[in-house]
Amino acid sequence: MNLVGHDSVHDKIYGIAPSFWGYALETAAKLLNIAPSKMVPHTSYEIWHGKPASYKYLRVWGSPAYVKRLVGDKLDSRSSLFRFIAYPKETVGYYFYDWAEQKIFVSRNTVFLEKDFPSDSRGDEVLLEESSEEPQHDNTRSFEPPVLTNSVPVPSRTTRESRVPERYGFVGLTSQLNNDPKTYGEVMSDIDSNKWLEAMKSEMNSMGSNQVWTLVDSPKGVRPVGCIWVYKRKLGADGEITAFKARLMAKGYTQRPRVDFEETYSPVVMTKSIRALLAIAAWYDYEIWQMVSKMTFLNGFVEEEIYMDQPEGFTTVGEEQKVCCLQRSIYGLK
Repeated sequence: MNLVGHDSVHDKIYGIAPSFWGYALETAAKLLNIAPSKMVPHTSYEIWHGKPASYKYLRVWGSPAYVKRLVGDKLDSRSSLFRFIAYPKETVGYYFYDWAEQKIFVSRNTVFLEKDFPSDSRGDEVLLEESSEEPQHDNTRSFEPPVLTNSVPVPSRTTRESRVPERYGFVGLTSQLNNDPKTYGEVMSDIDSNKWLEAMKSEMNSMGSNQVWTLVDSPKGVRPVGCIWVYKRKLGADGEITAFKARLMAKGYTQRPRVDFEETYSPVVMTKSIRALLAIAAWYDYEIWQMVSKMTFLNGFVEEEIYMDQPEGFTTVGEEQKVCCLQRSIYGLK
């Protein structure tokens, strides 16, 4: 994820002053959240919001655009050329940068010139100042074509070969060689199928020892939550395979609000909390120990009645029609 974000930002900000890098990173993260993934059938945005993302509003990052502004004199130009730098979070429109005032504002009455990209040459660094004023835009979308008196020519984009930095060479190589199976069918035809089966059996043994579910008849009118196997080869520092991991995950995106769950939360520590602890440890010269808790999610109990399909490849003989009544939480549940 970090490598993908780094490459995405690098492609966007090359030739742009460092003041814009934060906006480039935010835009790259937004695109990653709505981009399809091979791991799950739905995007991160769709899993979180419960509806597919719209791509109609997407624009090329850094492209110039004519933006309609409120003018005092009707003889003045009704639009000016600005640079698109980000998407607002709480309003509809786009963030634009004003060269003259060195400020950022929001507008949606725009005409994008997406074929005109920033130059690869490094420009002078500018200091950005977000405008505290309300965005000035009219509700009407149509406006007269602008007449530019002092238009700035857009330098041509030079072609150059894109190469991965040497410090990312190993990571790039391993990501290209990632051929972990995506489905149970691929596991059965994989050259390491026996090792994958051992990993799945280990996962199922953990489920059984923790009494994660009990098999019951499917209640009438209840739609069970699906489940999926996720496979991963763990690599050591030398690139050799050290372990085969198989994780059983519930398809939480099929859960219905106020039926299968009441509230959601993210059991992830805040970054600033980690930084505070590290700062205290460094100040007092404390030793820091990092520990990994196996099957952490299985320590939580399920308050709602949640029914899940039996895992593929581990259906109980003679009880194929039964479903799993979850007693504890598993990965993927909301």
